[in-house]
Parts: sequence; C-alpha cells; structure tokens
Amino acid sequence: MHPLISLINNSDGKITPDDNFPQQFILSFYKISYKLNLQEKFKYGQHYYDFDEGGLFFVSPNQLTGTSEKNVDYTGFTLFIHPDFFLNYPIAKKIKQYGFFSYATTEMLHLSAQEEETIIAVANIIDIELNSRIDEYSQDVIISQIELLLNYANRFYKRQFITRKAVNNDLLQRMEELLDEYFINRKSISQGIPTVQYLSAALNLSPGYLSDMLRSLTGQNGQQHIHQKLIELAKEKLSTTSLSISEIAYELGFEHPQSFSTLFKAKTKLSPLEFRRTFK
Repeated sequence: MHPLISLINNSDGKITPDDNFPQQFILSFYKISYKLNLQEKFKYGQHYYDFDEGGLFFVSPNQLTGTSEKNVDYTGFTLFIHPDFFLNYPIAKKIKQYGFFSYATTEMLHLSAQEEETIIAVANIIDIELNSRIDEYSQDVIISQIELLLNYANRFYKRQFITRKAVNNDLLQRMEELLDEYFINRKSISQGIPTVQYLSAALNLSPGYLSDMLRSLTGQNGQQHIHQKLIELAKEKLSTTSLSISEIAYELGFEHPQSFSTLFKAKTKLSPLEFRRTFK
C-alpha cells in the first residue's frame, strides 16, 4: 500500500515464504517483528536469537537476517520501514537511540499477555492507516504510532531487566570475574584496556544489551564499569606499590600515560601523583 512501509499481519500463520526465497538476506528496512511461536534459531548479523517462545525483536537496516530452519511458524506480524519514511521527522535521528535494534542472541523482548495486547493494538492502528485512503495526515499518524510502539518496547524492556534481575545479577557477577581474570592474567599488557565488546562476547550478549542491562542494575553502562575497575586497580597500585605512573598506566593497558592520568583525574578529581601523596 506504500513504497516505504509495509505491515504483514500473519495472525493465522498461513503466510509462508516461497521455497525459492533465500534463507538469509540483507534488508534495507527497519524490521519489527512479533512472533507467537518461533522456536528455531533466528540469525541476525553474526549472532542468533535463540528462544523457545514468541516475542518482539528488532532489526536495523543492512544487517544479515533470516533463518536456516525449516517448518517455521510465521504467526504474528512484521513491520518493515524504510529509513526514508522518517525523513524530515525527529524520529529519523531518535531511532538510533533505541538500543534494542542492536540486541542479539537471547535478548528479544518477551511480552506478558497484557503487553502483547498493547503491542498488537498499536500494530492494528498502523495496519488500518496503511489500508485506508492516504491523506495529508496519514504519515503523521503512522509515525506517531511507530514512536508509541518503540516507547512501549523501551518500557517493556526495562520491566524485563527488572523481572530477570536474578539472571542479570549472575551476569554482573560473571562480568566482574571476567574483569578480575583479565587483569590477574595481565592480558591488559598485551591486549590493552578491556572493551565492552570483549566482555559482551564472553557473556554471549550484544554490547548494547550488556550496557542497558548494567545501567538498569547499577546506573552505569559497560564503559563506565570498565573505567570504575581501572580506577580501583590504579588506586590500589598507587597506594601499595612504588611503580611509576607510566608503569601503572602500562600494566592497566593504556598506550599513553597521559590518557591514564586524564581518566584518573576525571574520576577522582586528583591526579595520580596527588592521590599517591595522600598516603605519605
């Protein structure tokens, strides 16, 4: 009905791809899908959505997507939106702030029955608009509904972080152990400062999901957690060893001592030397 946006409402699961349809492909569209009974592994980039029940997931443009599984249940709906549909609207820039478009593996949004009703209701409004006579207000209405859907997704993800707090606390503990092991084994000397990408890969999470999960638990994202660990170790070395500032920076993985000093002062309001003098 529109060259830049389409909603496929497959409530009975009868719509299935042709046998010649490629198993994996790259889309130039944003894709928002709700699947009721998807039980296979769904590939996104270099990762998989691996889940046993339905839920809501998001794919950004120019990502490899698809599934190699057969006998897939396609019950649900899928919304495709070309980035050009957002031109001249604030959402064109704002949509990049929704981190769940970069989530992967087990990070889809599992909805409660009430949340499912809310999401489907918004999708139905979009569907009605797309199948009604197009007028000067149509795009405004559709975009407002897309923003509403994304805002609900943000809210429901925050709820999911809370309801899965026990699981997420385990992940937080594992992350702390990974950081401890990284510095104990002196990987920082050969590999530099640990990155969010390193931690997320070790935890089988996407960097965006890890940072959002940490923010919900502690108020700090992944990068801030790494910086906090660096400062803790730096304080320990400054107060208990005679290592020079350059040697400490090197052991923590900094390429340049100036970078270490800048970070330390930004976090503690003291230079490394000033901090060390407080112990004399």
